[in-house]
Amino acid sequence: MQNILNLIYDPNTSILLFLVVAGLIIRQSLVFVGQIWANTYHHLATYLLLPGIAFVITKIIKQDIALSLGMIGALSIVRFRNPVKSPFELVIFFGLLTLGIVAGVEVKISAMLLALIVAVIFGIYIFENIFSYFGKSFTNYSFNEANQVYSLEILSKNKLDLIENNKNLINLYFNKDNHEYSYRLIFRNKKELYRAKNSLESISDIISVKVDLN
Repeated sequence: MQNILNLIYDPNTSILLFLVVAGLIIRQSLVFVGQIWANTYHHLATYLLLPGIAFVITKIIKQDIALSLGMIGALSIVRFRNPVKSPFELVIFFGLLTLGIVAGVEVKISAMLLALIVAVIFGIYIFENIFSYFGKSFTNYSFNEANQVYSLEILSKNKLDLIENNKNLINLYFNKDNHEYSYRLIFRNKKELYRAKNSLESISDIISVKVDLN
């Protein structure tokens, strides 16, 4: 019983709890601003565990050179089967690792890093909404985001300047055999997608509009 109480009141336990909460805050922040790739079981578990794992490794090898070299050798054989989809995702993983490593030295600095990450995530989201309100674009979409957002696939008999000048356009294809234009637009939320879909219904040249919510 005494050992359990000692474990509960151990400062390291508090730091591990802080890191779990920090990982959850970062993950929920990403989901809130529309980064739906983070809204999976695997990402949730990764965000909860990765900072704590980095903290434990840092504490163990902190004063043992031989063990640190052995740990580096052991970790060097680890391979990720699935490649990271974007530089931003890689930066988030690196941030989670850094949270745990820094917490092993100074928890205050780790908390400051957490505040910085969350501030950047919400800062970009706020600026995007401000620019969108004035009909401007703060960031552009990339083709790599196509699996992380909602999309419209449009087939048209003629060229549509309205769509080709749309900031959400990521793909354009002209079929010479059928003389048909194929467009793909992506959106970060369903509201934007259905607003665009409704605005296209009155265009007679459009053959079909396919909604992809995956």
